[in-house]
Amino acid sequence: MSDTYARRAAELDRADGLGVHRKKFVLDEGVYLDGNSLGALPAHVPARMADVLAREWGELRIRSWDESGWWTAPERIGDRIAPLVGAAPGRIVVGDSTSVNVFKAVVAAARLAGEGRDEILVDATTFPTDGYIAASAARLTGHRIVPLDPAEMAAAAGPRTALALVNHVDYRTGRLQDLPGLTAALHAAGALAVWDLCHSAGALPVGLDEHGVDLAVGCTYKYLNGGPGSPAYLYVAERHQAAFDSPLPGWNSHADPFGMTPGYQAADGALRGRVGTPDILSTLALESALDVWDGVAIEDVRAKSLALTDFFLECVEAYVPAGRVVSVTPEAHGERGSQVALRCAEAPAVMAELIRRGVVGDLRRPDILRFGFTPLYVGFADAERAARVLAEVLADVPAHLPPAQV
Repeated sequence: MSDTYARRAAELDRADGLGVHRKKFVLDEGVYLDGNSLGALPAHVPARMADVLAREWGELRIRSWDESGWWTAPERIGDRIAPLVGAAPGRIVVGDSTSVNVFKAVVAAARLAGEGRDEILVDATTFPTDGYIAASAARLTGHRIVPLDPAEMAAAAGPRTALALVNHVDYRTGRLQDLPGLTAALHAAGALAVWDLCHSAGALPVGLDEHGVDLAVGCTYKYLNGGPGSPAYLYVAERHQAAFDSPLPGWNSHADPFGMTPGYQAADGALRGRVGTPDILSTLALESALDVWDGVAIEDVRAKSLALTDFFLECVEAYVPAGRVVSVTPEAHGERGSQVALRCAEAPAVMAELIRRGVVGDLRRPDILRFGFTPLYVGFADAERAARVLAEVLADVPAHLPPAQV
C-alpha cells in the first residue's frame, strides 16, 4: 500500500507549481512539519545579514539609519506583508512582539468603542498569552472579559460589547474561524473586531481590508519565515488611524520624533503603532526573508496547503491502525488552517520518537500531535513519509503506555 501512496506523492510533487521554491530554504534530509512554530531559514538571509553586520553596522554605523533605510524599515516591511494578509499599503507597521501588539490593539479598540461598552469578548480557546494580555488590558481600561468559543461570539455581541479578540486559526486544532462572518456580526452589534493572524498569515488569504477588520496583529516567524523572535506587526484599518490611541506612545510614533518635545503628538497613519527603537537586526532579517514571496500568490499557497493536508490525512488513515490517532482538525476546507492536529494518548513519546527518526512536528500537551504544512517548502513526499513513519512509531510504542515507561 505504501508504494501506491509514494507513487501518488511523486506525481503530485512533479505537478506542483510551488515546488520550485523549496530550493530557496535551508533544509536537511528529514521532514520539517513545524513551520507553524518556526519557519525554515531562507538560504539567502545569512549573506544579507553578513552585509548588515559588516557594512551597515560595522562601516556606516549611525549613518545607516538614513543611508541604509533603517529608519523606514518598520513601515516598508509592513507594506511587503500587506498583500499576504489582504491590506493596502500604509496600514501595517512592523515592530515589537505579538503580545505587545495585542496589548496596543485591545486597549486602542476599547478606546475606539466609546462609552457604555465595557465588555471584551475573548476567544476561550485562544493562545494563552492573548488571554493574559486581554485580561490586563481590561483591568487597565475598566472593562470585563467574557470568554467564549468563537462560534458563540456573534450571538453574544450586544450593546455592551466593545470588541472581540479572536485567533484566526486555533493553535491546537488548526480550526479556521469565520473571519468575514464574525467581523460582520460584531460590526452589526456596534463592536470592533481584533484578529490574531499568527497561524494564518502566509498560509492562506486573510482579506483584512475586504472584510472590514478593525485591528489585527501577527507574528512573522511562522509561515513568514522571519526567524526566531522576528518582530511582529500591527494592522490598523485606514478608517481608524486618525483616532487610533496607542497605550504605548513612544518617541518612534511621535509626529516629530527628533523634536524631543515633552508633549506627545501622534504621527499620522499606522506609524502610531510604533513605540521605541526597532530591533534592526531581526527586522532586516525579516525583510530579507520576505524575498521568498516574490512572485508567489497566496491563493496558490492555500490551494497547495489544502491538498497537502488532505493527502496527509488520507495517508494517516491508510497507514495508522484504527483508534491510535484521531484528527481534531476539521475536514471541511473552509474550517481548516494549514496544520493537522492528531489526538494520541501516547503523544509525548510518539513525537519524541518521530523527531528522532527525522520527522519534526510538535506537541501540545497532553495529547495533541501537531503537523504544520508550509507549502513553499513542504511537498507531498514529505506528507507521505511523515504518515508512514508515524505508523511505524505507533507500532513500536505500546498503546496507552505512559511516556515515562517508553
